Amino acid sequence: MKQLFCKLKHTAAMKIRCILSGSRGEGYIDTAIKILIAVVLGALLLAGLYALFGETVLPTLTQKIKEMFNYGG
Repeated sequence: MKQLFCKLKHTAAMKIRCILSGSRGEGYIDTAIKILIAVVLGALLLAGLYALFGETVLPTLTQKIKEMFNYGG
């Protein structure tokens, strides 16, 4: 039984050592490019929404509000 635990301990230690010493995974450049793409896409989305609300939604909204409160006619 003691030999089994020693063997399991040794194999677990070897697996942990292989995982920690491995060079797989993301690098700094990959992460920076992903962040840059997310920022650019977010800026484009916000610019599109701003253009949509600035030219389409807000003028009709102000016109409808003026018509709603126009008691004279």
